[in-house]
Amino acid sequence: MSAPKKVVLAYSGGLDTSIILKWLQTEYDCEVVTFTADLGQGEELDPAREKALMLGIKPENIYIEDVREEFVRDFVNPMFRANAQYEGLYLLGTSIARPLISKRLIEIAEETGADAVAHGATGKGNDQVRFELAAYALNPDIRVIAPWREWDLTSRTKLIDFAEKHQIPIAKDKRGEAPFSVDANLLHTSSEGKVLEDPAVDAPDYVYQRTAHPEDAPNAPEYVEIGFEKGDAVSINGQPVTPAEMLTRLNELGGKHGCGRLDLVEGRFVGMKSRGIYETPGGTLLLEAHRGIESITMDRGAMHLKDELMPKYAELIYNGFWYSPEREMLQAAIDASQDHVTGTVRLKLYKGLARCVGRWSDHSLYSEEHVTFEEDAGAYDQKDAAGFIQLNALRLRLIAMRNRRLKG
Repeated sequence: MSAPKKVVLAYSGGLDTSIILKWLQTEYDCEVVTFTADLGQGEELDPAREKALMLGIKPENIYIEDVREEFVRDFVNPMFRANAQYEGLYLLGTSIARPLISKRLIEIAEETGADAVAHGATGKGNDQVRFELAAYALNPDIRVIAPWREWDLTSRTKLIDFAEKHQIPIAKDKRGEAPFSVDANLLHTSSEGKVLEDPAVDAPDYVYQRTAHPEDAPNAPEYVEIGFEKGDAVSINGQPVTPAEMLTRLNELGGKHGCGRLDLVEGRFVGMKSRGIYETPGGTLLLEAHRGIESITMDRGAMHLKDELMPKYAELIYNGFWYSPEREMLQAAIDASQDHVTGTVRLKLYKGLARCVGRWSDHSLYSEEHVTFEEDAGAYDQKDAAGFIQLNALRLRLIAMRNRRLKG
């Protein structure tokens, strides 16, 4: 295969992607375009521009973009309409960011005339799959370069030697092995590897970056009201906010009260088990609130069907199939279910817990007249229940009669 002429690299500005940048230049003698996304990871991005310039990237080939609003509006919100949780627990913070990054890589490749894109995901993880499935779905002819699957820089020592040879700056704390690796964005932080690899050992306190320890959280509860329109959170305590502002505010509230910590051993798409420490404070509040407003605005049949679809939907996102027809089909059904998911939820935050303690809506299906233990003025005739039970019991009685006959 011939060498690419121009490559768009997903570039964080860190040591590993800086080494990848230089490796692409030396290995393929190609022009490199860098793309750095501000997904709300909480890091200063100007150093990425400075480092790219230092490594010989033309100013017009450096893309640094604030995509926080797009991230929450077009990726996080649709996912939360489904209440998506992978393996029943994980709120998919890393998974949902990858299709957006891939989308911009492909768009920038088209804008700049690049014939390839590159990423820094390793050959052992899920991210390589997510990046590449999304890229091929958006441009079937694109070439994807994954240096970790190609080069011989198989140890930290070799990486450092390569960096020193090519005069790539190395922070003092990067000369040794980091105690764990971190991926972060506005939805969550994910910590994996090294000190966390033994799932039998409790994670050290220093791993947690966004949440107070629940034992150290405020001793008084705090209440917050979240308003929804058609399944999306749109206001906090009555004040309208943008999608990214919503998640930023909820992260602050949830983190303060120690909400959203998860220690999970999950099944990676590539086949192995891995242990991760996730912090999703805002997402944890959002999930609790969304389920709270759904509880009074959604019909039982629609809600139960959506809950049956959710594991498949979550698995598709985790495995990298955001741009697949089956995810889009499920999304259409999920979005249709949200037409009346409008109203307000009150959450109580206390010592690591976020609980729905109130919910109200003009679209509510809840009828106090029907459920009251007091006089209901004829709203519900309890005698009707007898025939309902008899009809539903018919098949069970027939089975019991047959079994009794066969035993006899």
